[in-house]
Amino acid sequence: MARKVSRRGGNIVTIHDVARHVGVSPMTVSRVINGEKNVREETRAKVLASVEALNYSPNLAARSLATQDSARIGLLYSNPSVAFLSEFLVGILSESSQSGAQLLIESCEGPEGATAALEKMKANGCDGVILSPPLSDSSRVAKVLRDMDLPFVGVAMARPDPQVCCVTIDDFKAAFSMTKRLIELGHQRIGFIKGHPNAYASQTRFEGFEAAMQKAGITVDPALVAQGYFTYRSGFDAAERMLNCKDRPTAIFASNDDMAAGAVATVHRMGLDVPDHVTIVGFDDTAMASSVWPELTTVRQPIADMAALSVRLMNDQIRAKRLGKPFEPVREIRDFALIERQSSAPVGTA
Repeated sequence: MARKVSRRGGNIVTIHDVARHVGVSPMTVSRVINGEKNVREETRAKVLASVEALNYSPNLAARSLATQDSARIGLLYSNPSVAFLSEFLVGILSESSQSGAQLLIESCEGPEGATAALEKMKANGCDGVILSPPLSDSSRVAKVLRDMDLPFVGVAMARPDPQVCCVTIDDFKAAFSMTKRLIELGHQRIGFIKGHPNAYASQTRFEGFEAAMQKAGITVDPALVAQGYFTYRSGFDAAERMLNCKDRPTAIFASNDDMAAGAVATVHRMGLDVPDHVTIVGFDDTAMASSVWPELTTVRQPIADMAALSVRLMNDQIRAKRLGKPFEPVREIRDFALIERQSSAPVGTA
């Protein structure tokens, strides 16, 4: 089933919704829509039926910009998770190709390096910028973009800003739900690996974890809270510190899948088993979640869908600016889901 998008004026259906509805890849849907011949007729018929059933309009953005020059959209990123960026780029590239937009991609070393990258983008004729986390929550980057008079969209933006267009999930609620699930499995000594301190979502997820523990009447042990940086190595090191405690955790909740994978490796290195001795869960449901053994229980954040929606919102803003019309920022809230795999189990399994 296609997931619903909370947006005034109706739901936005993306190429990824169609792909999930049919059970094929977004690339296959793209081939069908573009009339390419290297698709089985049975698959083509299913895709076209899904396009009609979901009321998907693949060329809407292209038609809306038909009377304008092609939009040049910039993507600025500074994210240590390769798995997250891979999912993010799939959505950006898919939707930008459908809308006919040109894509300019730049990286920077955190908010302090953003100005030079944005100046380069503007010099190359960029019409607007999409920000991936943690840059999407940076007030410093937002100010630079406003000073340059460049419209922008923030993706996975955890800090609400009524003046900024964004696509996100409810990080607090997602972390609360995952923690609640661990408690339902009987876990009380639960470790938490925080994300990078420059990402607002890191604190929001930790607050969701704390709230769920407090609601269950469980005290959070400071020894079981560790700082991570959204990298595999930081998850490995954080889990090692926790598991060397005299009273080690029975479960560890990492703020992204990269760190959760690192935690799994630590458990194995110490001669323990996941999930029999320690349950490990992550956040994002990137390809990393199903690349490790055992496969990770995690929070699914629809990264590619969110990125694709950001392109549509960017096109809307660019079109409004070209026509001299006002544009009211929109905050898209996408659904998350708890995905249970082999890395979680009731406490005391071993």
